[in-house]
Amino acid sequence: MFTIEHEFDATVVTLMDENATHLQEDVTINAFDDVVTIEQLDPRTDRIQKVTLSMQMLRDLGAALDLPEGVYRLSPGSGDQSR
Repeated sequence: MFTIEHEFDATVVTLMDENATHLQEDVTINAFDDVVTIEQLDPRTDRIQKVTLSMQMLRDLGAALDLPEGVYRLSPGSGDQSR
């Protein structure tokens, strides 16, 4: 299950785990103009852990989900991969 909210400066997507036997904490994704942050509560420390991705890193992650093992670099603007 997930929610989508459009804030003034970001789109916020929250992912909620509802199918696993050991439920994970919610994940909040904040998409800004220049970066994307991913946040999740660490129940061991009771602190929010945050990862920040540049738009290039986000593009690479999207491409990586559909590729086999290897080292890749996306060509600027074309979406092509080179190994």
